[in-house]
Amino acid sequence: MKYDVVIIGSGLGGLACGYILGKHGRSVLIVEQGKQPGGCLQSYRRDRQTFDTGFHYVGGLEEGQSLHAAFKYLGLLDLPWQRMDAGGFDLVTVGERTFAFAQGYDAFTGRLAEDFPAERAALERYAALLRRAAACQFAALNPRGEEMSAFTTGLMETSAWQYLNGQFHDSLLIDVLSGTSMKMELRKESLPLFTFLHGNGSFIESSWRLKGEGAQIIRKLLDGILSQGGDITCGTQIEELVEKDGKVVYAASSDGARYEGSVFISDIHPARLCRLVKRSDRMKMAYRNRMDNLENTFGMFTLSLNIPPGRLRYFNYNRYIYRKGNVWDAYRDKNHVNGVLVSCRVPEDGSEYTRQVDLLTPMLWNQCKPWLHTRPGKRGDGYEAMKRRVAGECMELAARFLPGVEDACTCYTSTPLTWHDYTFTPEGSAYGARKDFRNPLVTMLSPRTPIPNLIQTGQSLMLHGVHGVTMTAFHTCACVLGREAVWKIVGNEN
Repeated sequence: MKYDVVIIGSGLGGLACGYILGKHGRSVLIVEQGKQPGGCLQSYRRDRQTFDTGFHYVGGLEEGQSLHAAFKYLGLLDLPWQRMDAGGFDLVTVGERTFAFAQGYDAFTGRLAEDFPAERAALERYAALLRRAAACQFAALNPRGEEMSAFTTGLMETSAWQYLNGQFHDSLLIDVLSGTSMKMELRKESLPLFTFLHGNGSFIESSWRLKGEGAQIIRKLLDGILSQGGDITCGTQIEELVEKDGKVVYAASSDGARYEGSVFISDIHPARLCRLVKRSDRMKMAYRNRMDNLENTFGMFTLSLNIPPGRLRYFNYNRYIYRKGNVWDAYRDKNHVNGVLVSCRVPEDGSEYTRQVDLLTPMLWNQCKPWLHTRPGKRGDGYEAMKRRVAGECMELAARFLPGVEDACTCYTSTPLTWHDYTFTPEGSAYGARKDFRNPLVTMLSPRTPIPNLIQTGQSLMLHGVHGVTMTAFHTCACVLGREAVWKIVGNEN
């Protein structure tokens, strides 16, 4: 059978594309290498509990906000969302002091200005920039506008670190404003202001958790795709994309199957995609080398806590806890954990008590490389000792907020190596290919490739996270449907 669209990879980007294109009447096949769909939104089970791989919260879901129209179209607003505390959805502790991020740009500014009154004007300018950046994130889809505005280009070419130090005078405020940015790679040498604003702005609009596992997002999209007549196959590894007359004509799998299509969408890393195109008249070596030389963002260490019933009251906010200041360099110390995100699962039984808490901290790939050629469950004593050390330090930081929690839970850990093995993420990267303000033309990737019917989606393009990958999927679909069709979906609120 020949499909209108063959999608390689079933992460959020691939499934969102499949849903959008299926709703526009295209026949869709999704081919997934793993045993189950979902990518970084997969869930796993331990002791009759379901734990999330990568989802914790999302922003901008209220009507008129940056993600509302997209989630409404995808049917995701129907899921059991719970709004986090408006007066402090993120609490940032630096040393001995704690500061609150409030929802709404004005409330956000006012709350922080209480602690930093001399910086009120700078905070107002920063909030105005966040608001403007959020408003322009879908603007490139407007068929009557430019695909890339000078404003957006300027943000891509600006250092987030340099902007903050030029805008604010108080180093503690810079640490606080940056403290919630474990949801991106907070790296002085490369992080564009565009990425920093995107990674923070939508949550300040409004912040939401799911009641239940994050994989509900995956199931909702997959159910929609199947109801539209789409297909999905899991456990199928694509070995080659075969080109003829300048276009991809079929995907060949390791079991000898051929999947023919008119359009092919890749939801895998760009470097992996290039390796699948073994012979091509259009994909030149310069492009291949560019994709192969992309650097990847660091990964995350996750400590998932299984809490006995009735032991820990649910808290409707996140805690970002740093041992000391200098937040931007916290991840560089390979021997100590200097910062941790504490995130709580909404109770599903209607009680006041949570059953799960996740602790997350950045982890560099080099910390996992000694065990690269080992298999899960057989990595040896050294790997287990490393995980115990990191888990203990995460727990020690979290205990400042949750005293005694280490004595009341069962723990499960994952590292970038876990992500590498289970989600096929190069180097266990948490945020895909690294964006670099010094070279945005190379690191901010377009959905289009040199092969006209081969398109990309996913977090390694311009934006990462649930918000960014969803938006990127609409940009990818615009390459198939045209900007006019996609703007009709998202443009009414932007």
